[in-house]
Amino acid sequence: MTSATVTPAASGNRLLIRFFIVATVLYLAWFFGYEQWLAHDGRLDALLCRQIAQGAAAVLRVFGFHASVSTEHASLLLLNNNPAVVVGPPCNGLVLYTLFGGFVAAFPGPWLRKLWYIPAGIAGIWLLNVLRVVALALNHEYAPGSMDFNHHYTFTFVVYAFIFGLWMLWAKKLAGGPRAASPADASIHA
Repeated sequence: MTSATVTPAASGNRLLIRFFIVATVLYLAWFFGYEQWLAHDGRLDALLCRQIAQGAAAVLRVFGFHASVSTEHASLLLLNNNPAVVVGPPCNGLVLYTLFGGFVAAFPGPWLRKLWYIPAGIAGIWLLNVLRVVALALNHEYAPGSMDFNHHYTFTFVVYAFIFGLWMLWAKKLAGGPRAASPADASIHA
């Protein structure tokens, strides 16, 4: 009777290598596609900035605030006809959507789940970003002294914690990786 032991480390290393290869390819696509072309063009960033500003204005109006987007500067959110928040390219969420989608795409898991989870996650991040801009506008209106701190620290922490939670949900629950091998599965008897 002989037994061969299946080493989980071998498959784990293979999955890790696959993750880094896919992540590297996605990074290169980002670098050459966005950094070398789309960022210089500016239209995608401008569109996302407008979307976030318009979404924030709509949410504020739902709650009874007089909010609008400037007619001269499409990414400037006005509250009571006064400038409140400018949504710039670093804050339009594009990098966050890419990081989230890239992680899920690179992480092992069924592609059919990825096809709904990535867009759903991006929609969730977009909505959170809109709510962040709403909160910043209200912060600017009612407590302007804390706006810089909240913009750079509080809201950054909240957004990244949300994305981390989405990643953990994918990695722990939705990726549906191989089930844990029981001790009986670890050896093959001949």
